[in-house]
Amino acid sequence: MSKRVSLTQYLVEQQRLHGHIPGQLRLLIEVVARACKRIAIAVNKGALGEVMGVAGTENVQGEVQKKLDIISNEVLIEANEWGGHLAAMASEEMDTIHTVPNRYPAGEYLLLFDPLDGSSNIEVNVSIGTIFSVLKKPHDNPDEIEPVSEADFLQPGSQQAAAGYCVYGPQSMLVLTVGDGVAMFTLDRETGSWVLTAENVKVPADTKEFAINMSNMRHWDAPVKRYVDECLAGQEGPRGKDFNMRWVASMVADVHRILTRGGIFMYPWDKREPDKPGKLRLLYEANPMSFLIEQAGGAATNGHQRILDVQPEKLHQRVSVILGSKNEVERVTAYHQEAKGG
Repeated sequence: MSKRVSLTQYLVEQQRLHGHIPGQLRLLIEVVARACKRIAIAVNKGALGEVMGVAGTENVQGEVQKKLDIISNEVLIEANEWGGHLAAMASEEMDTIHTVPNRYPAGEYLLLFDPLDGSSNIEVNVSIGTIFSVLKKPHDNPDEIEPVSEADFLQPGSQQAAAGYCVYGPQSMLVLTVGDGVAMFTLDRETGSWVLTAENVKVPADTKEFAINMSNMRHWDAPVKRYVDECLAGQEGPRGKDFNMRWVASMVADVHRILTRGGIFMYPWDKREPDKPGKLRLLYEANPMSFLIEQAGGAATNGHQRILDVQPEKLHQRVSVILGSKNEVERVTAYHQEAKGG
């Protein structure tokens, strides 16, 4: 039996080899991973843990919160606020940022998270997950301690120090990048350890699978419809091959499939709410997933530009997302540019 490598050992060895995981960042990743174990336990208990159903509240986006949304959010806050590695946190479930209380030391990093992505699937026992992103707190003057503001979080995704997600499925898995490739860890429930099960994960450049909510077809912009129509035309169409469609309605589950075997995921702008640039949140969902996909050799755009280059203007900003196998993402993006006349 090959020697098992724990998450902690992996991070320590990455620090020795590459020197780009400072102590505070390593601690932050380990604390997030422990919090995700607690969330995994709550998710797995389901109705036995009396955590099912709605909470009777709405988040800042006007979405009905599930009990597990609130529980997951609280778990991540409580786990991270006292360790001295964070200055502040932001969550899809909170109106504004949560700064580290004065009674605790403040660290150098900012944590953003979607505590329970795909929570509409809780009751039907489909894979859901936690997405997180880590930024370095900007300093105007390194010698002074400055209060944290929302503006500190408005950094393009290319500035992320780390990103990842946990998927709570048949196995609970942690998928992580610190800017040097993508590694996957599986939770060993007997020992309570995250164990390295895949590294140097690569997304194939070509694919025969696409993921999109087909029920919105009548609302799509012309470039998206053009691409999907070509896929549906199959071997007799312009692409010359048959495609399969997959759609879980849980971004974590869809992206995990793409990281595992390739594919393209699309949640584009559409005509239902034309004033909104997209549905998914830039800081909590699109940026961390785009970082992971790019680190695995894939691509991620909003149809017009690289997602990691988008300059955030507000905390809960939305964005159109097209990510996955590089050649397919580039094709859809090219169709957008052609339609724009670029």
